[in-house]
Amino acid sequence: MTKTTKKTTGFSDEEKAAMKERARELAAESRSSKNKAQGESDVLKAIAKMPEPDRTMAKRLHEIVKANAPTLSPKTWYGMPAYANRDGKVVCFFQNASKFKYRYSTLGFNDAAHLDEGAMWSTSFAIIKLTAAEESKIAALVKKAVS
Repeated sequence: MTKTTKKTTGFSDEEKAAMKERARELAAESRSSKNKAQGESDVLKAIAKMPEPDRTMAKRLHEIVKANAPTLSPKTWYGMPAYANRDGKVVCFFQNASKFKYRYSTLGFNDAAHLDEGAMWSTSFAIIKLTAAEESKIAALVKKAVS
């Protein structure tokens, strides 16, 4: 019996593309101070490029974040929809399933989110479908994140 080992080749093509997108975002931010309207436009363009069902989920998530955390500014982050606080720090983001060929999309929260509960808490959530129950949970999480 022979043993084969899988050789890692570094970052996947999808990861490399995300890093290039982030580099473009940083370069654009340094050239001009992006305003909320430009960030909104960038997020909507990123969502429009997503295949279904990611696109519909991202659109709805965008609406939920805007309605429940109006102080956050939309922007793209590694080419994904994200929402930043007044300091420009990303509080939450949406990673569509198709981005890295995952079986689920992810709603993630960074350290700027106020989700702390004791010594351990969740910072990302897998989403395969948005129902009223999930939308309600997301709205509560987003509100808490900016509280």
